Amino acid sequence: MDEPDGDEFAGLAEATAELRPEGRPEGRPLPAVTRLCVPVGDGQRLSVVRWGSGEPDVVFLHGGGQNARTWDLVALALGRPALAVDLPGHGRSDWRADRDYWPWRNAEAVRVALDRSASRPVVLVGMSLGGLTGIRLAHLRPDAVSRLVVVDVTPGVSTRTAAMDDRERGTTALIGGPQSFATIEEMVELAVAASPRRPPAAVRRGVVHNSRRLPDGRWAWRYDSIGRPEDRPMDFTPLWADLAALRMPALLVRGGASAFVTDDDEREFLRRMPGARAETVPGAGHSVQSDRPGELAEIIERFLLRKR
Repeated sequence: MDEPDGDEFAGLAEATAELRPEGRPEGRPLPAVTRLCVPVGDGQRLSVVRWGSGEPDVVFLHGGGQNARTWDLVALALGRPALAVDLPGHGRSDWRADRDYWPWRNAEAVRVALDRSASRPVVLVGMSLGGLTGIRLAHLRPDAVSRLVVVDVTPGVSTRTAAMDDRERGTTALIGGPQSFATIEEMVELAVAASPRRPPAAVRRGVVHNSRRLPDGRWAWRYDSIGRPEDRPMDFTPLWADLAALRMPALLVRGGASAFVTDDDEREFLRRMPGARAETVPGAGHSVQSDRPGELAEIIERFLLRKR
């Protein structure tokens, strides 16, 4: 696991300017933000970003090919004590030799980190791969999850992604692209082209957090390959049964411009979990937390305050 150089959080004050006025924490001082290293067994460690100094109200899980810093603006707008986890094989967390970074294995690791970092139930917010991991984790530890927010994914996602082109995949298409680059600017150029709904400055900041310098001087993404070339496509549909077994309040948040969740998927989510709710963020793509962080924070806050 690489350790951060210098103060990796120095640019947070500047980042708040990208929040829409209604989502900007006017007059609110920046919280203390620190990075923790949590052993989770079998010689593996997870890296966790801690927002604030109190017991966490919220735990964030990012999508495949992302890292904990994708939640920066949502955490700033929300203003609550929180943890943002680098999933195994992502960010500054350790890589696995078997490249098993699917929801079942991820949930086992995050469960250990949650047990060691939070002493009361939390609101679990997961996007894409993190959302599927969140469903599995809530099934494993329902006593540790008070509410579940699943962002732009359902267990039916494999059917959707199989029919998508690169434009519809957005930044997730970069996972299958070049593995190394001569300069970081090459990475930024690709990411900006795949992120039409975000300011280029925000995309560049995300690339900086999600890149690493190789020994030969080239640059690469800060995540491992998910799965092995010989593996079959992953089937996430068994997670429908995990979702159906949950009893805590749950919310599905869709990106209005995303193809990852269809109306049929939403209906199945609500059928499997009666009492759950669904909301759509207009103009947001798959990475709702990056495209519309202020709006997503507002939705999470309303969900937190809502009675069962």
